[in-house]
Amino acid sequence: MMKLSAWRQVTEPGCWAGILVVLCTLSMGADVQQALKTPSMQSRVLQRHKREWKWDKLYVFEEMSPENLPEKIGKLENTRSSDNSRFVLSGEGANDIFTVDDNGDILVNAKLDREKKGDYRLSASIIDIGNKKPLDKNDSFVIIVLDINDNSPVFPPNLSGSINELSEAGSVVMTVNAADADDPTSPNGKIVYELKNGTDLFNITKDTGEIQLKTINLDREKQSQYLITVQCKDLPSSLSGNSATTIVTININDANDNVATFKKGIYQFDVREDSQPEFEIGKLEVEDKDEIQNKDPTFTIQHKYDEVFGIKRDQMKDGILSLKVPLDYETVKTYSFAVYVDELTVSKSPDNQGPNLLKKTQVSINVIDVDEPPVFNQTEYNFSIHEGPINNKLIGAVSAKDPDTIGHKIRYSIEDPNCPVHVDAVLGLLTLERELDREQESSYTFHVTAHEDNLNGLKSNAVVKLKVLDINDNAPELTNGSYVYVCESDTPGTIIGTIGAYDKDEHPGRFRFLLTKKSSNFSLLDNKDNTASIVLKHGGFSTEDSVEHVLEIEISDGEKKSSNFLPIKVCTCQSGRQMEYCMAYAQTGVSVSALLAILLCIVTILVIIILIVLRRRFQKEVLVTKSSGEIHEQLVRYDEEGGGEMDTNGYDVSILTSACHDSSFRPATGPSLYAMVKKPPACKGDMAVMIEVKKDEADHDRDGIPYDTLHIYGYEGSESLAGSLSSLGSSSSGSNLDYDYDFLNEWGPRFRTLAQLYGVEGSDTDSSY
Repeated sequence: MMKLSAWRQVTEPGCWAGILVVLCTLSMGADVQQALKTPSMQSRVLQRHKREWKWDKLYVFEEMSPENLPEKIGKLENTRSSDNSRFVLSGEGANDIFTVDDNGDILVNAKLDREKKGDYRLSASIIDIGNKKPLDKNDSFVIIVLDINDNSPVFPPNLSGSINELSEAGSVVMTVNAADADDPTSPNGKIVYELKNGTDLFNITKDTGEIQLKTINLDREKQSQYLITVQCKDLPSSLSGNSATTIVTININDANDNVATFKKGIYQFDVREDSQPEFEIGKLEVEDKDEIQNKDPTFTIQHKYDEVFGIKRDQMKDGILSLKVPLDYETVKTYSFAVYVDELTVSKSPDNQGPNLLKKTQVSINVIDVDEPPVFNQTEYNFSIHEGPINNKLIGAVSAKDPDTIGHKIRYSIEDPNCPVHVDAVLGLLTLERELDREQESSYTFHVTAHEDNLNGLKSNAVVKLKVLDINDNAPELTNGSYVYVCESDTPGTIIGTIGAYDKDEHPGRFRFLLTKKSSNFSLLDNKDNTASIVLKHGGFSTEDSVEHVLEIEISDGEKKSSNFLPIKVCTCQSGRQMEYCMAYAQTGVSVSALLAILLCIVTILVIIILIVLRRRFQKEVLVTKSSGEIHEQLVRYDEEGGGEMDTNGYDVSILTSACHDSSFRPATGPSLYAMVKKPPACKGDMAVMIEVKKDEADHDRDGIPYDTLHIYGYEGSESLAGSLSSLGSSSSGSNLDYDYDFLNEWGPRFRTLAQLYGVEGSDTDSSY
């Protein structure tokens, strides 16, 4: 049987009161074991399935002095212990902080700190030294670390609170809380509070640390902050407890308990007379001891002057004096009036009472004279006039004057060149300059300028709005004519459509409709409501009939009338006169605009033809009159259809001839050399390639108009005694081109023109071809 003994019991921290021995029976005694050897006892033991266990605790104080370590805190006992057995500890701190010796004494070997760890859970066992086997089951227990007063209370940093001024006595300012790491369930961790100063204004609850106000005389304007010392202490019933102190800041919140007053008794300002409304004249500074958020002054201007001047507060709650209406130096040169300030507060401070408070100030304003522009007697003029002929119509008049004392003369003008109104420069009379048409423009807005009649005269403008009144100057026009048609199935008396009228005038009268020419097929019925109905007299219309039906209708509004032509279509209709197909009549007449367009096209075509003819004639004359020195450097193209030698165009081929390196070819003289002519040698280089490409295009392009180039003159005459006539076979030198072409005159009149082109003058005796 194992027995755990503990003999230290604490009745009061720091004192030993006695020995607590707790016995835990873990195994049977020797006499009981002997009894169990009998069969009857064995049978009774086998029937027992549950074993009672008793848990126990050991206590040890923290912060033991190292001189007293190790210290015995308990003892393990077991009936099976002998010289061949040994006790073993396991669990938290076993064999390190806590050990057990051969006698079963439990020792603590290190200083403990309850604030770090308050208990240790261990297990004890007994084993045989020889085979290391347990002789009994393990027994668990707990070692409780007892607290001592080894920690002082600690305040949080920067403790501060606030309370409104004028608060009632007993109002809570704040609560301070200190922390003690010792056991809060013991006197070591219990804290009490005490004020060390400021007790005339504040007190503190001993157990909770709540700070309250003792008086009602807090005035932020006298003192806005208090610093008080608070002390806390543990072990309240003992003089040996630990303590701590801190400084607590108490701020006094502001309340609106002070009225605003003016800083000065007189304020003076100068204001130009041309200053505009809302102009800020100056600041009326006030004094209020309250903070800005609690300042709430109200300003009042002396009666009658409040119509000219206004006052409002700025961000600092001072008064800003401003203009409501413009000032006039010529009328009033100075203003003097009183301004009052007042404020509604939560309570009146004793410092804000008495007759010496400046709650009224005097404001003096001097008006500064300036040269002002002319002033119209109206800022906007509105006139109206009827449209139609001018007949020197007078519209109205504008008037302006110089507000200055000098009183300069005023001249008037209208600077808009498109304005239809003229203003008299001296009298300001407005007259009409051109006829107005309300249907084109119903109103006009323009500016009349008034300027002082001096060197540096000032100007001002007034807006004039002119409304054009309507007269009956427009004849009615036909409307809804496209909705009138006759169906093949219509019977006599059918209303085939309803027409209306439109008048551009503003207030048209009632329209009257009348057929100018009577119709055998249709009649017109005036509905007396500005509409008329077209009624069919008889049926039998067909879309195969080519006759066009047109009604000439006269529409009158009482003063103006118009003639209107209403074409009536013949249609194939479905049920309900739903249009399906209508016959279209060809127009026999041509409008004037169409005739003008046709004439313009004809004139344009004639001018183009004349220019082309003149240009071709000019080109031929130039070719004929060129000298031989110019002609022999041209590539001549003849009309393939035999248009004649004179029908040619020339192209400069000096670049082509320069590409040929062999310039030794010269035409033979006389007809005897005709069979000996050979093709000229081909040009070398890039230009030769280009010529070959052009030859190939000309040979294979059947649709193109052939032109006489190298492939014609260089090769087509290769079998002729004359050889090629192209200049490409000759050198670019002028001397070579002019050499030995006289033989062309000897070939007869057929080559006469060619001889002339190459500078050979024909014989006068040559007969024409």
